[in-house]
Amino acid sequence: MQSPAIRPAGSADADQLFGLATQLATSAVPQRQAFQRSLEQILSDPERHLLVAADGDQLQGYLYGMVHPAFHANGPIGWVEELIVDETIRGAGIGRQLVVAYEHWAFAEHDARHISLATRRAGDFYRAIGYEESAVYFKRRRPAD
Repeated sequence: MQSPAIRPAGSADADQLFGLATQLATSAVPQRQAFQRSLEQILSDPERHLLVAADGDQLQGYLYGMVHPAFHANGPIGWVEELIVDETIRGAGIGRQLVVAYEHWAFAEHDARHISLATRRAGDFYRAIGYEESAVYFKRRRPAD
């Protein structure tokens, strides 16, 4: 398999990004209109970064991350919100390539002090590329109206 090109996402990637997003979600079903609104916000915000791995016109995965200031870190920190590689080609190093590209953006271009993330299913992957467990993740759902 040829190594994919890692590049920033664009609005023309929307259909394939949505398809990949449906592979990521396990506790929610992505809705296309909500996805499109989020995509527009992400693409217009310089503190957010949406990278894709592309083999020609075919997207193989994406990483959505951001940087934000944090008092405890004495500066900005990076946060990986979503990372997905098409389920048919996992294990080929594409996730690692996306993380490396995001790390460069966060560390070199935005002076992030560290990068954090939460994961339910990919702990072994992140440990294998040098990440360590450091916290427990909690979540509270919005109450029904």
